[in-house]
Amino acid sequence: MHVKKIVLLGSTGSIGTSTLKVAREIPERIELVGLAAANSVEALADQVRETGVKHVGIYNPDKEAELRGLIPSDVKVYVGLEGLIELARMEGADMVLVAIVGTAGLHPAFAAIDAGKDLAVASKEILVMAGELVMRAAREKGVSILPVDSEHNAIFQCLDGRSGRSNDEISRLILTASGGPFRTMESGLLESVTLGQALKHPTWEMGRKITIDSATLFNKGLEMIEARWLFDVEMDRVDVIVHPQSIVHSMVEFVDGSTLAQLSTTDMCFPIQYAVTYPDRVSNQLKPIDFAALGKLEFEAPRRDAFPALDLAMRAGREGGTLPAVLNAANEVAVEAFVDGKIGFTDIWGVVEKTMDAHEWNGGDYLELLIAADADARELAVGFCGL
Repeated sequence: MHVKKIVLLGSTGSIGTSTLKVAREIPERIELVGLAAANSVEALADQVRETGVKHVGIYNPDKEAELRGLIPSDVKVYVGLEGLIELARMEGADMVLVAIVGTAGLHPAFAAIDAGKDLAVASKEILVMAGELVMRAAREKGVSILPVDSEHNAIFQCLDGRSGRSNDEISRLILTASGGPFRTMESGLLESVTLGQALKHPTWEMGRKITIDSATLFNKGLEMIEARWLFDVEMDRVDVIVHPQSIVHSMVEFVDGSTLAQLSTTDMCFPIQYAVTYPDRVSNQLKPIDFAALGKLEFEAPRRDAFPALDLAMRAGREGGTLPAVLNAANEVAVEAFVDGKIGFTDIWGVVEKTMDAHEWNGGDYLELLIAADADARELAVGFCGL
C-alpha cells in the first residue's frame, strides 16, 4: 500500500483544513510533507505541530520571523513566491495540492508539473487563466491533473476509465449549481442585495469570495472555463443546471443519450480524498446519502438573463487567449468593491462586462502574458468601480 506524500499549498483555508481532516482519517494512505499559507501564521504553526512536517512556507515575507518563533527550530521555512515554488518542487513529494486563492498559485503549479509531480487543483485561477498551458505541460511531463472542486471531481469520476479514448463520445459536461441564495429572487430586487444576504449560501460553507461568486453565478462561470480545459471539450459542450440540494455534483451526458452522475452528501472531504488517493477508493467515516430521507432531487434551468455571469464566461471561454484571465481578474476587483460597499451587487456583472469589452490584449498563451493581462484587467476594473 503506497503512502502518498503531499505538499499542501494554502493549508489554512477551507480546502486546506478539509485536506488535513482527510489526512487525519487515512494516515495509512496520505502523508503531508509540506504546508504553506499566505498570512495565517498561528493557524499554520498549529498545523506544523499537529502534522510534524519539516517543510513550511509563508507567502508574506513580513510574517517569517513570527512564524519561526512559533515552530520547532528544525523546520525549514520557505518564504515568498520563490519559497512556494521551491516547496512545490520538493524532493520526495508525490503530489502538490494547490489551494491558494488568487494568482499566487500559478508559478508553484507549473513548478510542480515541471518537477514531475502530480497536481491536485483547488485554485480556480490556475485553470481559468492558464488551463491550456497547464494541460499541455502536464501531457509533456506525463503527470496527472486531479481536480479538487466538487463539480470537476464529479466529472472526473464519471469519466474514469476513459483514458486514451476520444472525447467525441461526450455530448455535454453538465455542471450543477445550487443557484445561490437568490435563485428565486425577482430580478428587480437583486439591485438591493446586501453583503450579509450574499454571504448566506444555502448549502455550502465556504470563504467569502467564493460565496459571493456563488451568489452571482460567477463561480459556475469560472468552472465552465476550467471544465473546458480539464476535459478537452469545446465551451459549447459545457452546460449548467441548477440543482438546489447540491447532492448531484455534476453529470456527463454521452452521445448515445446516457448520462452518468456523481452523488454524495455536501462535504468537500469527498472530492479531496478522491483526488489525493486516485485511482483508489478508500473507506472513511464520511456520511453516505440516505436516499429515503432525501426523498427527491430537483433541477431547473439557470436564469441567464438575471444572472449574466454564465454568458460572460461562455464568451471568455470561446474567445480564449487572455480573456478568461481578464474575466477572472475583473470579477475579483468587483467582488472586493462590493464587499467594501463601493458598488452594488448587480454592478459586479457590469464591471466584468465593461472590463472585457475594454481589454484589447487577446493574443498569445505565455504565462507572463496572462499575468500581465490580469494586471491590466484589474486596473481597468478599478476604474469601472469608480475607485
